[in-house]
Amino acid sequence: MAGPRAIRILPDSLISQIAAGEVIERPASVVKELLENALDAGATRIDVRLEGGGIRRIVVTDNGCGIDREDLPLALARHATSKIASLMDLQQVATLGFRGEALAAIASVARVSIVSRTAQAEHAWRIEADSGAVEPAAGAVGTRVEVAELFFRTPARRKFLRAENTELAHCVKQVERIAAAHPQVEFNLWHEGRALLALPAATLTARALKLMPEEFAAAHRSVDSRAGAIALIGWVGLPTAARARTDAQYFYVNGRWVRDKVLSHAVRAAYVDVLHRQAQPLYALYLQIDPARVDVNVHPTKSEVRFRDAQAVHQFVLHAVQEALAPAARGVGSAQGAPSGGPIRTVAGAQAALAVQQPVASYLAMLAPATAALPPATADGGADAGQEAHPLGVALAQLAGVYVLAQNRHGLVIVDMHAAHERIVYEKLKRQLQARQVPQQRLLIPQVFAADALDIATAEEHTQTLLAIGLDLKPASPTQLVLRAVPALLAGADGVALARAVLRDLRDFGGARVLTEHVNELLATLACHAAVRAHRRLTLEEMNALLREMEATERADQCNHGRPTWVQLSVADLDRLFMRGR
Repeated sequence: MAGPRAIRILPDSLISQIAAGEVIERPASVVKELLENALDAGATRIDVRLEGGGIRRIVVTDNGCGIDREDLPLALARHATSKIASLMDLQQVATLGFRGEALAAIASVARVSIVSRTAQAEHAWRIEADSGAVEPAAGAVGTRVEVAELFFRTPARRKFLRAENTELAHCVKQVERIAAAHPQVEFNLWHEGRALLALPAATLTARALKLMPEEFAAAHRSVDSRAGAIALIGWVGLPTAARARTDAQYFYVNGRWVRDKVLSHAVRAAYVDVLHRQAQPLYALYLQIDPARVDVNVHPTKSEVRFRDAQAVHQFVLHAVQEALAPAARGVGSAQGAPSGGPIRTVAGAQAALAVQQPVASYLAMLAPATAALPPATADGGADAGQEAHPLGVALAQLAGVYVLAQNRHGLVIVDMHAAHERIVYEKLKRQLQARQVPQQRLLIPQVFAADALDIATAEEHTQTLLAIGLDLKPASPTQLVLRAVPALLAGADGVALARAVLRDLRDFGGARVLTEHVNELLATLACHAAVRAHRRLTLEEMNALLREMEATERADQCNHGRPTWVQLSVADLDRLFMRGR
């Protein structure tokens, strides 16, 4: 058995290669570091040229302030930087780079050369990392960094790289992320001489919308919220534009793209009532905060941050996004983000938001006896009065057993009655559960049904959770369950189907956690079973009651799965369809 080894100081070359492992993961990491250096240098144009997906060659050229001849060797030295000089500087970093290790780390695993010229210099200077020699060179004001044969010094690391196309895709994504936060800078990207990105200087709006997926342009809302020294601006996609991947989620803190659990959780929480399961929202959001209130020195890649008051930041972002998704100021007829060129304005781009300006009134409910309703649309003066008094107008008819057609002062309103009623029931259940008061409806005849061992065990284990949501469901025998009560709002639902669905949620989400982390998914299940079904014939009184409930319900523009509940066709839209006036 070998004895203990003596402690030794590692050589600088090995130290640099270990540090490089933290900073440089793949070609895209190199691109990120070089772009950040160029931006810190004040560049207004940055060109990126790649070969072999960035594995063989990366060249980044900028028109920034350049590097003095005397400073070129220091640019390649470890922990040498012009961006901070003290601990106080580190505690309020305002630049993208500050650690002074990127170029040294890159040079330890690749061949690096730098050509740079300041405005005062007569010509450019060139330095090769391997030799350290500084020589005169030709070049415009700015800096050109060339990185060749990435990881040639560490062949084992190179084996972990993906195919060239994959590495190229990561490089393109990296340029897009950085470009989205710096619209005043022109970015160009070539691969093997072929142009892949050409982003001229633009406004923040134009740059962000150009880089986001096509469906985002027609289905987004603006965010603009400020509170003292913190501000959040940007855009969030409507639930109808959600996708399965997280590749269209951009969040920036003081111009730096970050991956932060506090921020991503806050945005996700804002969508919790309209986007469930695996669907991912689209957003481009820019947080401005006092640099002293955020620590960017958490990880060598600088893509993680830590807030001094994470809870306050979380709540600020959550409320800002919630306000954007469910604005209370706009009324029916607004057309934010409406796409041009088509006669019909769909919910994806132009559905207005319902303004909830009164408490829930005692209107006729789908699951309760009649209490009040508007006069039928055919009554003298009834339609006109209803159109003026209510944003969704007065019901006219039911179409295909699925849609309610109504007339308001703007034109025709089309409502998906199941989706709309689902949202109404969902919000009522949510309020009841938050108040720990979910009224039960006892069944005159308990429903006994066959169940497998897993369902019976789930019901037995989670009796208290079931009672908390209004379900009295217990084992009746080793092979049967008995349902004795349901939430009052769900009295007309299929009790057996409802019980099976709730038991499935309890298994999927894990017992007690279903009332905390996954309560919205559970409420969605309950609401879906309670909502009025397609092909049920409604009277005009019932249709008008549904419209009134929608107007008095928060977030009534989408069902709790993120689908639209209604669309507006203006009279002008209808005139264009029938070519009136031509």
